Parts: sequence; structure tokens; C-alpha cells
Amino acid sequence: MVKTPALPLTSTHWGTYRAKVTNGCVQALLPFELDQDPSPIGPGILDVQHGPMRIDMPMIRKSWLEGKAGQSTDLRGREPFVAVSWAEANRLVADELTRVRRDFGNQAIYGGSYGWASAGRFHHAQSQLKRFLNCIGGFTSSKFTYSFAAAEAMVPHILGSFRAYLDTCTSWEVIRDHTQIFVCFGGVPLKNGQISQGGTGCHIQRDALLAAGGAGIEIINVSPIKSDVLEEVGAEWLPLRPNTDVAMMLGLAHTLQVEGLTDQAFLDRYTQGFEDFLPYLMGEQDGIAKTADWAAEICEIPAETIRGLARRMAAQRTMISLSWSLTRQDHGEHPFWMGITLASMLGQIGLLGGGFGFGYSAMNYIGGKFKSISGVSVPQGKNPVENFIPVARISDMLLNPGQPFDFDGEEYTYPDIKLVWWAGGNPFHHHQDLNLMMQAWQRPDTIIVNEWCWNSLAKHADIVLPCTTPMERADIAITPRDPYVIAMAKLTEPFAQARDDYEIFAGIAGAMDVAEAFTEGLSAADWQRQIYDQTINRAHKDGIEMPEYDRFLEKGWFKLAEPARPTVMLEDFRADPAANPLSTPSGRIEIFSQTVADFGYTDCPGHPLWQEPYEWLGNGADYPLHLISNQPKEKLHSQLDHGSVSKASKVAGREPLHMHPDDALMRGLKTGDLVRAFNNRGACLAGIVVDPAMRPAVVQMSTGAWYDPDETGLCKHGNPNVLTRDKGTSKLGQGPSAHSCLIEVELFTGPAPSVTAHAPPTILRPCPDNDLMEKT
Repeated sequence: MVKTPALPLTSTHWGTYRAKVTNGCVQALLPFELDQDPSPIGPGILDVQHGPMRIDMPMIRKSWLEGKAGQSTDLRGREPFVAVSWAEANRLVADELTRVRRDFGNQAIYGGSYGWASAGRFHHAQSQLKRFLNCIGGFTSSKFTYSFAAAEAMVPHILGSFRAYLDTCTSWEVIRDHTQIFVCFGGVPLKNGQISQGGTGCHIQRDALLAAGGAGIEIINVSPIKSDVLEEVGAEWLPLRPNTDVAMMLGLAHTLQVEGLTDQAFLDRYTQGFEDFLPYLMGEQDGIAKTADWAAEICEIPAETIRGLARRMAAQRTMISLSWSLTRQDHGEHPFWMGITLASMLGQIGLLGGGFGFGYSAMNYIGGKFKSISGVSVPQGKNPVENFIPVARISDMLLNPGQPFDFDGEEYTYPDIKLVWWAGGNPFHHHQDLNLMMQAWQRPDTIIVNEWCWNSLAKHADIVLPCTTPMERADIAITPRDPYVIAMAKLTEPFAQARDDYEIFAGIAGAMDVAEAFTEGLSAADWQRQIYDQTINRAHKDGIEMPEYDRFLEKGWFKLAEPARPTVMLEDFRADPAANPLSTPSGRIEIFSQTVADFGYTDCPGHPLWQEPYEWLGNGADYPLHLISNQPKEKLHSQLDHGSVSKASKVAGREPLHMHPDDALMRGLKTGDLVRAFNNRGACLAGIVVDPAMRPAVVQMSTGAWYDPDETGLCKHGNPNVLTRDKGTSKLGQGPSAHSCLIEVELFTGPAPSVTAHAPPTILRPCPDNDLMEKT
């Protein structure tokens, strides 16, 4: 019998798929046979892979091409592009880089280029960009992520590291077998669990949560959105006011302390500084005891419910889950700090089924049982430029060159940026206060992007270099966040003149006489083999066996062996804190941090505390609705917003806005209505969904709709980041604080404006028979 060859594989952040390819065209993406809960996002690329939004040639903004760098920057996003050859594009980019470096220095180039790009170890856009920029003298970079920047800055002061514990949360298997009460601050949203950065072989979160519920675990959803926990598990819903998690945790902590339920022996042996925190908790420091009654006034969860929950948590094996979203609010450093403090008072850290974890279902891998493999990446080289910004301070940097800023105990200065280069991301998706950002976006002389489709970033650039999609190139999906390693096959030829990022940078490197330094004489296939072989060597040292490269390519995938025992976070520390100290000054969990206290930040003192957010329902007279702009379920961030899966989720052609029935009735709204959401920063249109799963006075509108402003700044398509405020969480973390946002919503009257987010810009192309240009 002749064995039928398996369909080729490709990998994405939201899943692995087998591709049906006919005559060089991808007809279907079928879920990987071992994926028990595949994401529906994948097929969304099929109808746009060769659609009208693809960028087919290098494009230059008309005024930039006709004038000089910095010409008519206010026309970004509002004027035609001119199609040019790759040779001309390479020359223009090389000349502009040379000018900026000569006249202003390499620190005038911003290459932070935040974003998720695509799965695949070699064709990772940001790695290719940073390698290239380092070959020509470096660039101003960025630190941390939009996902949890406040935690990245704060948690190392508490535990000695953040990433080490993010990737080693207690396994779901342990929770199922040993946890009795699972308290989820911010919920456990399965829509987020579709995703895992770098690739996903098999989705585990749904089955894990169902197994936990089936084991009889009490699951407590502490969130203003009931659907933040899967309905089937029957979670108890505590719909607190947004941004008040710390106040509720303090009320729980106060109850533990006054009722003698605190594990003082654990605090004495494993923590430092509880005695410095206690006067604040008991009110000796500021005259306000943080009682359950005090907390109830702030979070609007009844005091008896808070006291009862504290007693249940002390009496049972308790796991506290802290959603990443908690960090994206004003003073976002404190929810994780207070959550760790609360877990320390319970004294169950390091025990089976007890303690805390960061973001169960925030990504697919959290709580998984697998050995982590540290794959080799494209070497980026050394960046000799020391300038950087906290990732979410890009508008501040562009608007305030030469001005100082505080960050994690130090003072720095914003550089004067003349050129921005973005590859593999979309700041018009993830950044806040887009009207302010539009002002900042006019400041650089030149903005270059590598992009495959005409999204909002490409439309607001000066130079657009068309790149391939993952289906148009071969790669390897290796990530420390998933046990599957996938050989990503090249499924179809590149669209029109699109090039791999590696080829794009190699061409420009050639125009700048650094081609050898950038490529090292290797093809993309050579690099992939080298990356894999070096990963084998690294894995072998960690006791992990991998097949040799050609065997791997032949089968198309392999799965790392499961460890003998599931993970229990901080188990070794619990067993022997002297032999396994934390990387903190004390070697213990720092409930009070002298280091942080010495920074002298009034917005982030030396222990966790409640500080009133700049916007919340406690001060919402002008704008009475609290907006939660969370992650979408039909796409990853803004990727594939123009695809069929995302489009099918739109309401009235816009991003849906979920609202409690009482709030809808008060405004005369019903499901399907076109509404205007607004505050003093901006406005956008949305489609109403009346939803009893929302807490009253809270509305939810996911990010990801491509920014589509009219002449007044109204986003016609429904990007909620025209409403959010661009303010750092504190001087310590400087993370985004998008979830501290108040708005109002009203019925939109008059003719509905056309959505143009999914239409390409006007393009001028040279006529083959004369010197004139034609529009397309």
C-alpha cells in the first residue's frame, strides 16, 4: 500500500494547521490532528492572502518622494503612495539612514518595533530588523511589553524575577488534584488562551479549566465581566468595580489578620517586610484601617462576602490567579504585589495546589506540563546605543525630545528621534490615546514599515516595504512556551513583489556595504538549519533529546517529552529557603521593598497599597461608564482584522461594545444599534451588544479594529484606543494604563460614515509607455 503523504504544516501564535494546497494556492487550513481545542482564527487569512489589501510593490508617500524627509508629515495617512522598484526603495532607504546617522547619530533611529509579528524562529521580523540596525551602528530601543510592563518592573523587586515565575506557574494538573478554591482576579478568559507567543501545537486551557471545575474546585471569578470565566464551570461571580482589586485584597488581608488566620510562621521564614506593611493595613499609618467594610465601599462587593471569602481561603487550599490585565491600569504595579502579599499571609506558597500564579489562560501555555526548550534565535548582535524608552512611552518620546523621565529608580532622557522603523507590529492597535499619538507621529522625518497588508500602520508610513506572510516562506516554530516544534512549510509563492524580511534587509544592507555582516554569507535555509542544530546542542545539555534536522523536516513536527513531575511554583524555595533563596536583597519574598521605598516615588511607595486611579467609577461624574478594552477573541490583537473570521464578529460593521441591559435601557439602546463612544480624548463608533454578563456601569470593547479616523478624529471603525489615556502606570513601571478609562455612549444619529479601514490607499503607478502616473 502506498502511504499518502501528510499535508504540510504551518504554525501560528493561535495554532498549528495542515494546509490543503492546489496548484500553488492554499485552499484550506485544517487544525493539527493533535489539537484538542483548535482556535477558529486560522482560516481568517485565506480570503485575504491574495486580496486587494496586499501590498504588491515598495511604496513611498507622495510628498516624501517629491520633497525631502520630513516633508508634509501631517499628510501621513491622507495622501497617495507611489509604487517604486526594489532597487529604488533600497537606495532611498539607504540614503535616508545614512543622512540620519551622519547628521544626528544612531540614537535618532527608533527601532523598538513592538509587536508579535509571526510564529517562526528565523523569520521573526523584529529580530531581523534589530540585527540589521545593529550592523549599521545601533538604534534607540524599548524595554518591556504592553501586556504586563508594570509587573516586569515591579515583580523582580518582590520575587527577584518576573519571567522565571511567569513561565513556571503551578500546573493545571496540580490545581485539579489539590486546589480547593481557585480565586481568579481578572478571571480566566479562554479567548486569551487561544494564543501562545511563538506557536501553539495543542490548546489545553479549556479542558484544564473544565477538569478543575469537574473536580469540585470552587472557582471565584473576581471581575466586572462574568464571561471572563467559562460558564460551564459554574464559577461564583464577584462583579467588583474595575481597578479596585487591590482594595478588595486589602479587605481580605485585614480579615485574615484580625481573625487570627494569618500564617505568621510562613511570613517570618519566607518573607521580608510584613511588619512594615502591617501598620498601613491596620490603619496605624494613615488612620484608615483597610477593613472589609472599607474595601466594600470602594469595590462594591459586600463586606460580609469579603470576610466570608477570606475565611474560606484560609480554611482551604487556595490558588490565587492574577490576570495580566490587572497590570494595565493606573498604579498597575500594585495588584500583583498585593496578590503575592495575600498569598503569603495564607502561607500556602510552594505547596501542592496553593499560592499564586500569573495569568492562567492569559496564554495557552500557562499551567501546562512540559519541559521548556530554549531555542536559538537569530543573533541580533550588540546595540552600541544605550538610549531606550519604556515600551509604552513612545508618544512621550516623540513629543518631548531632550526631556527627562523616571523609570525603575533611575532618570533618563528622551532622545530626538528622526527615523522610526517598524516591522511585525502595529502601534495603531496597541498604543493609547491615538489622537495624541497622531500628533507625535508627525514629528519624525521618516517612518519606514515592513508590512504585508494595508493596515493602519502601513497607511501612516512614508516608506512601505512589502513582506511575505508565513505561508509564503519556510521556517521553524520553536518556543519555550509550547512542547511542540513545528516545521513550517512554504505553502505558496510570495505575493507579487513581496520579500521575506531577511531578503528586505539583505538588499538594503547591500546598498550600505554591510551585506556580509548582515547575512554572514548564509541563505535563509542555511540559517534555519544552523538555528535548529544549535538548539539541539543546547537542548542536549538540558537533558532534552531532539531528532536531527532532516528527520524533523521529513515528519514535520515533534513533541518534547513531559517531565516526570508537574510544576509547583516556588516548591524548592518552600522546601529550603536558605539553599534556594530568591534573587531579592533579602533572598525572600519582599512584602516591603527598601529598594523601591528609596526611589521616593509617591505614585509607587515601598509596599502594596490602594491608590485611587485617575479615572474610575468613584470619580465618574462626567463620563459614567468604565471601559474595559480587552483582547479580542476573533483575532490576535489587530492581525487579520480584515479577514472573514474577524469581519463576521462586527456589529453594524464596527467593533462590538457590550453593555449591561440597565445601562442600555437608560440610553434607549438595543443590540445592533450604531453608537458613539466618547470622552474628552476622542470618540469612536461601535455596534451595541446588550449583555447581562457585564457589571452595570461597565462596558467592554475589544482592541484590534483597524484605526479609521475621519477628518475630525472620530474612528469610524471602533478602535477603543482613541478613548484610553496615555499615562504610565507609575514612575516605576511606566506601563500602559488603558484599563483606567471612563466614557459615555450615545446613539449615533445621521448617515453612518463608510468604514474605510479595509480599503487600500490611492496608489500612483508608473505607466509603462510614458512618464505619467496612473491611480489604482
